Amino acid sequence: MARSTTTKSKVIVTIGAWLVGFLIFFPILWIFLMSFHTEGDAIKSPFAMLASPWTTEAYQAVQTQNSYGKFFMNSVVISVGSTVLALIIGIPAAWSMAFVPGKRTKDLLMWMLSTKMMPAVGVLIPLYLGFKVTGLLDTRTGLVAIGTLINLPIVIWMLYTYFKEIPVEILEAARMDGASLSSEILYVLTPMALPGIASTMLLNVILSWNEAFWSLQLTTSDAAPLTQFIASFSAPEGLFYAKLSAASTMAIAPILIMGWFSQKQLVRGLTFGAVK
Repeated sequence: MARSTTTKSKVIVTIGAWLVGFLIFFPILWIFLMSFHTEGDAIKSPFAMLASPWTTEAYQAVQTQNSYGKFFMNSVVISVGSTVLALIIGIPAAWSMAFVPGKRTKDLLMWMLSTKMMPAVGVLIPLYLGFKVTGLLDTRTGLVAIGTLINLPIVIWMLYTYFKEIPVEILEAARMDGASLSSEILYVLTPMALPGIASTMLLNVILSWNEAFWSLQLTTSDAAPLTQFIASFSAPEGLFYAKLSAASTMAIAPILIMGWFSQKQLVRGLTFGAVK
């Protein structure tokens, strides 16, 4: 009887998980379906739209109106650049907090995390003026810098959590063998925490890729990423649903594919140290 109850519970949980997964994925699926219809068909009722002929007209119009390749390369440079820079700063910072903590380390970590709760619009004007004075407006360098700053608290927090799971005795043994600080971090700590570092890197790439607020405020054309590419299809005349869906599909497809192929590494890193 107990076994039958357990089996039923597993079935219910599995069905519930699939339903939640479908609800989360459905908006992406619907955008994908809308992108293969004309503007007229895209605003029809769901069944009428699905019954309409499929076409690549929206994708052709999107490619004609804007250069997808330029926006794509900007997104790649900004997301990869901000991730590399965040790791260069975050790994030593997390190491010091995990293995050489001070009296205020916990307070410092909480303060860094609290900055993520501050509305971005609250610091828009000083940052905009600072970028204007330094010539960083509408530049990849400026967006790499802002992407690093906004994601650095999460990077340090995640790395700190992973590093705390590594026995300090291993690092002490490396020091006794004559390892320098840089060698300790590069050749001892980093390989041991590689799953956590990899998941942190992947998450930072995803966050940087999806960042819309700052890219819309601090760029116009030269350094505009794919979030700007999507926004360009919202015009004063109204929303062009088919074109907007095509642009959205082209923007999210690369990061979805990357997430799909790296999901095992991401899950492994996010659960690193959870089970001993």
